[in-house]
Amino acid sequence: MATILIVDDERAIRKTLTEILGFEGYKIEEAADGEEGLKKFQAATYDVVLCDIKMPKVDGLEFLSKATASNPDVPVIMISGHGTIETAVEAVKKGAFDFISKPPDLNRLLITIRNAIDKNKLVKEAKVLKRRVSKVQEMIGESAAIKKIKETIEKVAPTEARVMITGENGSGKELVARWLHEKSSRADGQLVEVNCAAIPSELIESELFGHEKGSFTSAIKQRIGKFEQANGGTLFLDEIGDMSLSAQAKVLRALQEGKITRVGGEKEIAVDVRVVVATNKDLLKEVENKNFRLDLYHRLGVILIHVPSLNDRREDIPLLVAKFLQDIAEDYGQAKKDIDAKALESLKERNWTGNIRELRNVVERLVILSGKTITTEDITNYVTI
Repeated sequence: MATILIVDDERAIRKTLTEILGFEGYKIEEAADGEEGLKKFQAATYDVVLCDIKMPKVDGLEFLSKATASNPDVPVIMISGHGTIETAVEAVKKGAFDFISKPPDLNRLLITIRNAIDKNKLVKEAKVLKRRVSKVQEMIGESAAIKKIKETIEKVAPTEARVMITGENGSGKELVARWLHEKSSRADGQLVEVNCAAIPSELIESELFGHEKGSFTSAIKQRIGKFEQANGGTLFLDEIGDMSLSAQAKVLRALQEGKITRVGGEKEIAVDVRVVVATNKDLLKEVENKNFRLDLYHRLGVILIHVPSLNDRREDIPLLVAKFLQDIAEDYGQAKKDIDAKALESLKERNWTGNIRELRNVVERLVILSGKTITTEDITNYVTI
């Protein structure tokens, strides 16, 4: 049942609206003036507000300004017997959902309220979905190495410093990049990720900087590159060591000048992007082998964060296994399985060449194939050593 707050100094209007809307199944609360209305609005949650314009103490437009500042997601419908086009325009500019003249047309009023409630539901659902999609996984671990990484993120994230993350495949470099973005002043902007190893060398420049229509054979329309998409946010270049030298030169220029040029274009486009990179390669060796530019290395490596392999932080394995067991149970909609101490010790002794990604896959396999409790026998039967 949707709750509607009616703010109007005319008792007869409040009574009439309460009876009509109550009959339609809405829960109604009343306020005799704008001051009382603000107190109620700030103390409770409403789906829609109906507010008069001319009121003592706090008028409708002042109520609207303060209400939208307090909670912009609640639609406020203005109603007035002194309505003019100018007043209606001003109300909408200040954030009103709609403006209805007194005496209100009943059908229009009910349709407007229904639309306002639908909009409110969509806003709430969008926020929930956004939280679910953008939720950053917790960084699990109590080892000295993980504590150091967490401390470094806290110090570095609020700055604009470029960060280079190193470590083996599957060790969690992407998670470090996500937390750097999440804790930065750019968290409201986009985190745009590019896997440089997954893009053919002839297409990497178009992927990063975009291209103009007709700039090459398959360029049938203009394309916006990742640098432009990340404007105001963070660009995460994963596997930067696999980027072609020609693309490296353009990335270096973008970092130096804060400008990019689309493939086939001439116009310079200003971009405000924080760049975070990751690699599983020794970039200084790549520099020696002339596969990576030294000047780009120094531009990117302002802050260096090394993510240790799982074999180097085995004491974190019990915490990771517990987390994966919980997550997998939630994903499958079933009770969380237990693992006995000997089985857990067996996992700690394993050589984790695939790091955390491999551990997660192994735990999922054990959840699927084992009984209520994961045992050493399950480890023997289902985990290849």
